[in-house]
Amino acid sequence: MNLQERISAFAALGSRIREILEGKNATPAAEALAALIEREHQFNPWFTEENIRHALQAWAAALAKENLEKWTARYDLSREPLKTVAVIMAGNLPLVGFHDFLSVLLSGNRIVMKLSSDDKHLMPALAALLTEIEPRFDQHIRIAAGKLEKMDAVIATGSNNSMRYFEYYFSKYPHIIRGNRNSAAVLSGKETEEELAALSEDIFRYYGLGCRSVSKLFVPQGYDFGVFFRSVFPWGERLMNSNKYMNNYDYNKAVYMLNKVPLLDNNFLLLKEDIGLASPAAVLFYEYYGSEEELRQRLRSDASRMQCLVAPQKIGPLEPVAFGQTQCPALWDYADGMDTLAFLAKLPA
Repeated sequence: MNLQERISAFAALGSRIREILEGKNATPAAEALAALIEREHQFNPWFTEENIRHALQAWAAALAKENLEKWTARYDLSREPLKTVAVIMAGNLPLVGFHDFLSVLLSGNRIVMKLSSDDKHLMPALAALLTEIEPRFDQHIRIAAGKLEKMDAVIATGSNNSMRYFEYYFSKYPHIIRGNRNSAAVLSGKETEEELAALSEDIFRYYGLGCRSVSKLFVPQGYDFGVFFRSVFPWGERLMNSNKYMNNYDYNKAVYMLNKVPLLDNNFLLLKEDIGLASPAAVLFYEYYGSEEELRQRLRSDASRMQCLVAPQKIGPLEPVAFGQTQCPALWDYADGMDTLAFLAKLPA
């Protein structure tokens, strides 16, 4: 397959996903994915039908042919022969490993997927849908059941602890190793309720479990959280209907109360003043800032640990993301700022 044929196949995959979301399941692979959308929460309670649909809708939009062509035009993806790339996937969000899957195959290489036990059904279902569209991809996709072997390069995503093991075990291969990152938002106190309602999508989508989920607020001294709480209130019902989420809320609240930690609480979200970036599930950290220069220096010190910064304008080293947009990255918005396609395009012959 040449690049244009690969682009056409993935563009067709985006169209097929849209059809499935609309209830048009005309093929066996489409029927299988549609069934998974409805029942995957039985295997992983975090993977609700709503969140799986959200992830699929985002990918269906991203896989538009013009997006794929714009993205790949920056690279020389004509290199031969094909390389085998092992991809160790995280499982914190539905289809969180799909960008690596897309990058490896679109670059003309073969993929060996090491799936997370938390997301072991959705990726194979999408792979089956892709090979149904373009059968030649079948020879380029393999799922590793045991030890990874016979690969030319590695892309691995995990925690900061697992990152150290990955770097040790895969040091002899060309590799991309990713650890934990978090996202934050800067508020001025002048935001409208509509802007804060959009921010709640950045905070609560996927229950706040992703690296693009806002887990920290930077707010000015004297900030009034009343408007913030009113704006995020519409998320309350769906969050309180999640046993997994509310178990985390109850546990964290009990621990903080036992330790007499001051909290702001609206019965489904705990706000805790904390200099950290990575807040637990159902908890949002906040930190006060004084001057804009003080904030800029603070953001500069955290830049290497931050995936996204929601802000009305550029105030630190990261490009700002608009309210409500952290969970809608473009194809060229790379995790940890590591250009996956450039890495794949330059693998040694």
